[in-house]
Amino acid sequence: MSGEKKPGAKGASKNDDDKPRQARKKDLLPSGLEKLPKKAYKAELERLQAELVEMQAWLQATGNRLVVVCEGRDAAGKGSAIKRMTQYLNPRHARVVALPVPTEVQRTQWYFQRYIEHLPAAGEIVIFDRSWYNRAGVERVMGFCTTDEYRRFLHQAPIFERLLVEDGIMLRKYWFSVSDSEQERRFRDRNQDPMRRWKLSPMDLESINRWEDYSRAKDAMFVHTDIPEAPWYTVESEDKKRSRINVISHLLSTIPWERLEPPELEIPERPSGTDYVRPPREEFRYVPDVASTLLD
Repeated sequence: MSGEKKPGAKGASKNDDDKPRQARKKDLLPSGLEKLPKKAYKAELERLQAELVEMQAWLQATGNRLVVVCEGRDAAGKGSAIKRMTQYLNPRHARVVALPVPTEVQRTQWYFQRYIEHLPAAGEIVIFDRSWYNRAGVERVMGFCTTDEYRRFLHQAPIFERLLVEDGIMLRKYWFSVSDSEQERRFRDRNQDPMRRWKLSPMDLESINRWEDYSRAKDAMFVHTDIPEAPWYTVESEDKKRSRINVISHLLSTIPWERLEPPELEIPERPSGTDYVRPPREEFRYVPDVASTLLD
């Protein structure tokens, strides 16, 4: 068969086989990981987001409740992952909770009290962008709580979470992991980006100096709170796109949801007009059509 090329022959497949490998080497992230193909990433993300919508419909139909805890290093990609999780969900039944520092009154309450009021009702999804685990992380490292308060938290957190699960709440806990070098690179990017500079705070920068302290705090937190009823799942986040795909895929795989047939809706015929007359346009204030200048 004359059309076949023999190994070693001129124009043989050796160079052809190398081309994809060479192309991949040229398309690497700063971390050294190979970039996901943009088209494949977008297609898979949209597929997973469609399943999230179906899962939400199942939660609403069955009355189940879901809590997702997202924790991790600063600039580990929690926020961008949460944004993709919720992008197409019905906001009436899914919300993100990102609490500010506690007020003076809240400081006098039971530590878990201000989080309890944000727990889901039937059919709801609540995603905590940082959670009660602030006490085991930033509060411990930065000295914002006493040693007794910290130890009490490590004792009470598993009890608190077992009560949630016992009451029927599905609780999923994710730790977004990023290296020190990648974290620093993201900090520098944020510092140069006026659209994201607000994400960078002195507290974030202090985490560079206290990297090992945060590591010890995280290790201790896992020892005390990685329980069978509510285990921790680590999300490798050197590549944010990979982490988004991986965390959404895992979340969907841990919820016993089923596809439900949506109700059939029939769009009615528009009724014939009556004697209504619209007032003249000149009587209303309209937003200027600035967008039309983009056509020039």
